[in-house]
Amino acid sequence: MNAALFGGSFDPPHTGHQLIVQKALQELDIDKLFIVPAYLNPFKKNFFAPPEKRYKWVEKLFKNYPKVEVLDFEIKKDRAVPTIETVKYLYRTYDIDKLYLILGDDNLENLHKWTEYEKLKNMVTFVVATRYKKEYPKNLKILQISANISSTKLRNNLDTKFLPTTILKDITEYYKEKNDKQTGSDN
Repeated sequence: MNAALFGGSFDPPHTGHQLIVQKALQELDIDKLFIVPAYLNPFKKNFFAPPEKRYKWVEKLFKNYPKVEVLDFEIKKDRAVPTIETVKYLYRTYDIDKLYLILGDDNLENLHKWTEYEKLKNMVTFVVATRYKKEYPKNLKILQISANISSTKLRNNLDTKFLPTTILKDITEYYKEKNDKQTGSDN
């Protein structure tokens, strides 16, 4: 089986994530696309929405996509999980011949710092989902995505045009409630 792994914090999931999945399903020769929300990004100290909530948002968003399976592997670990651990899990659990690893171009600069990077690059084919039009190394497979949005920007300025309609209400209610608690507002 040819498969792809798309992991991330999804804090919150947005239309850019949706575009990446759609493009991957169109352009990669894959039988299955695994989406794996992280409990905590190994390069971050905290998360904003709880892992279980982010998992449910991602599951709801992609439940009707053919070939897509949302896994709670990293969420269940209750800790930051390096990508190599998830890749090894996928190879142990599924009959995978080729595995693509989809990552955002914001990860390229620090990719060499990922746990067991040398082993990882021998186990996967890196696929970069681009946010910006720029030059990328020739040895990388590119998914050209024209969505300049990030979860960080979205949390800071809850612009609903970047939230998928299937989870719009869930996400806006969660962040409104969270912001009201932080500011002490009763409204």
